[in-house]
Amino acid sequence: MSEIPETVSDVVWQSSPPGSIYDYIKVASFSIGPDGRVDQWSRRAVDLFGVTADEVRGRDPVEVFMPCELRPRGHRQVAEILDGKEWTGLVPFRMPGEGGTHGIAEVYVMPSETESGERAALCIVVDVRALRQIETDLAASQAIFGQSPFGFLLFGTDLKVQRTNERFATVFGGVADDHRGRTVHDYLSRPEADRMNASLRRVLETGESAIDLQIVGAAPGSTDRRHWSINLYRVHSGTGRPIGVAGVGTDVTRRHIAAREAASARRNLALLNEASARIGNSLDLETTARELLDVAVPGFCDLASVDLYQALLTGDEAPPGRWGSPHAEGYGGGSAELRRVAFASAVSGTPLLAAPGSTNEASTATAVGEVHHYPFNSPCASALRTARVQAIPGEEGSLVQSTLAVPMVAHDTVVGLVQFSRAKGSEPFGERDQALATELAARAAVCMDNARLYRREHERALILQRSLLPPGDPEAAGLDIACRYLPGNTATEVGGDWFDVIELPGHRTALVVGDVMGRGLRAAVAMGELRTAVRTLALLDLEPAEVLSALDEIARGLGSPSGTQQASRVAHKSRDADLSEVYLATCVYAVYDPVTRRCTFANAGHLPPVLVEPGEEALLLDVPPGMPLGVGGEPFEEVEVELPEGALLALYTDGLVESRHHPLDEGLRAFRRALTDPVRPLEDVCDHVLNTLDTRHGEDDIALLMARVQGLPVDAVGDWRLPREPRSVGRARELARAQLITWDLEALVDTVELLVSELVTNALRYGEGEIRLRLLRDRTLVCEVWDAGLVQPRRRRARDTDEGGRGLQLVGLLSAAWGSRRTPRGKTVWFELPLPDGDSTAEPTVEQLLSMF
Repeated sequence: MSEIPETVSDVVWQSSPPGSIYDYIKVASFSIGPDGRVDQWSRRAVDLFGVTADEVRGRDPVEVFMPCELRPRGHRQVAEILDGKEWTGLVPFRMPGEGGTHGIAEVYVMPSETESGERAALCIVVDVRALRQIETDLAASQAIFGQSPFGFLLFGTDLKVQRTNERFATVFGGVADDHRGRTVHDYLSRPEADRMNASLRRVLETGESAIDLQIVGAAPGSTDRRHWSINLYRVHSGTGRPIGVAGVGTDVTRRHIAAREAASARRNLALLNEASARIGNSLDLETTARELLDVAVPGFCDLASVDLYQALLTGDEAPPGRWGSPHAEGYGGGSAELRRVAFASAVSGTPLLAAPGSTNEASTATAVGEVHHYPFNSPCASALRTARVQAIPGEEGSLVQSTLAVPMVAHDTVVGLVQFSRAKGSEPFGERDQALATELAARAAVCMDNARLYRREHERALILQRSLLPPGDPEAAGLDIACRYLPGNTATEVGGDWFDVIELPGHRTALVVGDVMGRGLRAAVAMGELRTAVRTLALLDLEPAEVLSALDEIARGLGSPSGTQQASRVAHKSRDADLSEVYLATCVYAVYDPVTRRCTFANAGHLPPVLVEPGEEALLLDVPPGMPLGVGGEPFEEVEVELPEGALLALYTDGLVESRHHPLDEGLRAFRRALTDPVRPLEDVCDHVLNTLDTRHGEDDIALLMARVQGLPVDAVGDWRLPREPRSVGRARELARAQLITWDLEALVDTVELLVSELVTNALRYGEGEIRLRLLRDRTLVCEVWDAGLVQPRRRRARDTDEGGRGLQLVGLLSAAWGSRRTPRGKTVWFELPLPDGDSTAEPTVEQLLSMF
């Protein structure tokens, strides 16, 4: 079918719904015939006059409706109308059902003709009272709509603006009529317009009003964000038909700002309360910095970072940020070195936005742990120099909208810089925000300054503490070792007890436990000096009693004045001070030989060692206690004990068995009972002892050193005696070669033959008595050559013309270690080689060999 052209046929005829203007003004009609009688009576006339058509049809309208005094005039007017004259006027009439009260109708009479050509009339009647009410309503509506301080809008059912008032036009430009036909998209951004449209459609469809709809936008020609509160309600016709949506808008920007400021003040107070509770709970710089950022992000800002002076973190006495000092100007034309110690972000996937050297640093520019500095002209360097907050605007295209660079000041000292940043779309920083940022940074700075002072003391204490403990896990040939150290002063981790495990030549091991009497750093210093002295004396391979005698001299020297002049200057008050400076210490020194499984003990006033043999109860070894170190004047005795295989030896300090709450004997009995089952792993035995005994940990230091005896196997020892004759040199080489082949150490044969030959030759040339050769295989290979001579070998530099004198140089070059020690009946010269790891043993280079000549 072809399309119908746009003609009159396109007009759609349909019935209009109720609610037109005629419903409001109550228009009625009737007609008068040629005889002056009513011949037609409309239904509207029935409603207006309250008379049915049957009651009025065929009657004189003047007689029916008009009062008696007006009827003569009414008859004259009807006659004139039937003569063909039009007439319009006001006619009084009686109101139906109102007790005979009168109404006024405006009547418009139009002459007409019947089919036979006779004259008649058509009358249109309007209730004047209804017209007056409409006029009053319109006047009132216009007054409210036009003079209201609020913006009014009337949307049609198509959601287009049908009418606005002048107040609305004042805000959005033009006059009221200019806005007719517009939509909300002409005034608002797309998201806000879509939200407004959805609300309009919902109100139009459901009839439910929308109260206090918050809309954000900007007036034309302005970039200021405005806030409006919109109330929407559906408008109906007189018959109840929806004809649109009315909107009343109020500018609530000031109220919003006031509410936002009040909320900001409440938030700031809450942040300060939270900061007081959360910042400074740890005396650690990095932890305090993280606590600050935990409070600030996201409650105060979107991104934040903390930079602290590198000098502060490395433990310098004073950081370079003294406010107003020359140091505050920085180094190299900029700030001193800082380290980024903390960073936090509430923005996912935050990139590094700027390099540390830029003049507009973002808080994410530097990675945590990185050391950097700010250029002299940068805002951050200025904040550090002047101790004043610097506001830094965000760069174009950057995620950050603005940044506050806040110096962290404690006691007139700038310790670092904290940067608070807000991302694009967040509320910009205000004056109150700057004040809050300064307060947060100041609180954290005070905590960090306290942490700095604590860290300085803490690190010193830790250095002392670590110097007192053996490095790593102690190992010894023929011994399984476990140890525990629990400091009594947990605040600084420093105590007066110590233990040590020292490897001696010949796979022997020195076990040491000591206790300096007294508490505090000074006692700890003395303990460190004694422990160092023990290790030094042990390397001399002295007997245990000799070691304690030398330690006694050292302990007495620790308490003496530093010089006679100093002593004379303070002589008048030195008597009591000298008594307090006397250092006393107890110590047990034991040397264990895994070949013989014999252990030699010497005791300087310490508690006796405990020995647990397999299947037996724990017992205290009868080692003469001697006098404590520092007393002097008394020799120390030695006791040699043979330890059976699998036996458990325990050395300990009094903090393990002695307490104010129970006597020493009771503690020793409990300790022995805790050791009655030594079969379990040694680490478990240590834990069992500490968990079982009532040590009252914290009152005193506790040191516990335990060793389980595991002597060297017989097949790991080669021991031979050689006569004092030249052929013993060759015999020694043969024995060493055969033993190494038995041990599958062929890679060491050539080196060992050469070195054994040198040592046996030296024993024949410079020693005395019978020669003894011993090879020991454990973690390393040790070779020992014994003789009865007392003269210790000395390594010397041979001259170019010398034909000998290079033997010990060769031993030192080819071995991992070598040395000599005295024995009760002579001396022992030894060297040590590492066991091959599968690769061939490295041979000496030509340069190394030539260096001996």
